[in-house]
Amino acid sequence: MTDLFQDEKHRASTWFRSLRDEIVAAFEGLEDSHSKGPFCDDTAGRFEVTETKRHSDDGSDAGGGLMSVMRGGRVFEKVGVNVSTVYGTLGSAAQKSMAARGVPGIEDDPRFWASGISLVAHMQNPHCPAVHMNTRMFWTPNAWWFGGGSDLNPCLEYDDDTTHFHATQEEHLKPHGDGLYGELKAWADEYFYIPHRHRARGVGGIFMDDRNTGDWEADFALTQDIGRAFLPAFVPLVEKRRVDAFGEAEKEAQLVHRGLYAEYNLVYDRGTKFGLATGHDANAVLMSLPPMAKWV
Repeated sequence: MTDLFQDEKHRASTWFRSLRDEIVAAFEGLEDSHSKGPFCDDTAGRFEVTETKRHSDDGSDAGGGLMSVMRGGRVFEKVGVNVSTVYGTLGSAAQKSMAARGVPGIEDDPRFWASGISLVAHMQNPHCPAVHMNTRMFWTPNAWWFGGGSDLNPCLEYDDDTTHFHATQEEHLKPHGDGLYGELKAWADEYFYIPHRHRARGVGGIFMDDRNTGDWEADFALTQDIGRAFLPAFVPLVEKRRVDAFGEAEKEAQLVHRGLYAEYNLVYDRGTKFGLATGHDANAVLMSLPPMAKWV
């Protein structure tokens, strides 16, 4: 494959940035509209935006992005919404990892390009679920693919919240074929499992990786709909639960559950490993970690 995919790269990176802008605006809107319940008298949170830069070993430009983090808000204790577009040459360890996954020709021509959005939200109120969302496109001279999804991570589980989150995602995936939602749900259940704890990280969602059906337009449209599903799946849960009273027991449960989240991201998460291995801004890569957690 010799096509450099310049138009497709531009469209994908532009989409991830537009989704980032929409989510940031919606989350700041949740901060502004929180008028009753715990933390309602606090100052509404705002995102602090930092431009990130990445450089090759020779000092040349290798891309970057925007790190947007809100801390200490009325609704969000810590939330990060990052976008990046990076490129360059994969190191030997990354080449071997890609080759092991079946990426053709990567050791002969290790150039790469990657763009995506990554979001993790840790909430003030323990009744509000934490959430993760990520979508991305990856290109090498001999391959391209999409990946990502979103999953819900409540410390206090509510069946109706889980049902709403999954039903919204299923509805957005319907145009892309019967059975696809079930396939991506099962993939998420497997991917977000913590082997050393013998349990799932949360209540699941949808996930895919290495998505290349040979039809770039179709795979890009699916990736967009995964992104479009996020706000309607998550925001109503926050609006419903942010007003609930809580005590020390609920806060304790939240902090312990965050420990699970941190363990998974540091030990198993492929995106964390790739970001650190390719020299991306460590603060941006690790923004997914909770502000406070507890191990007992």
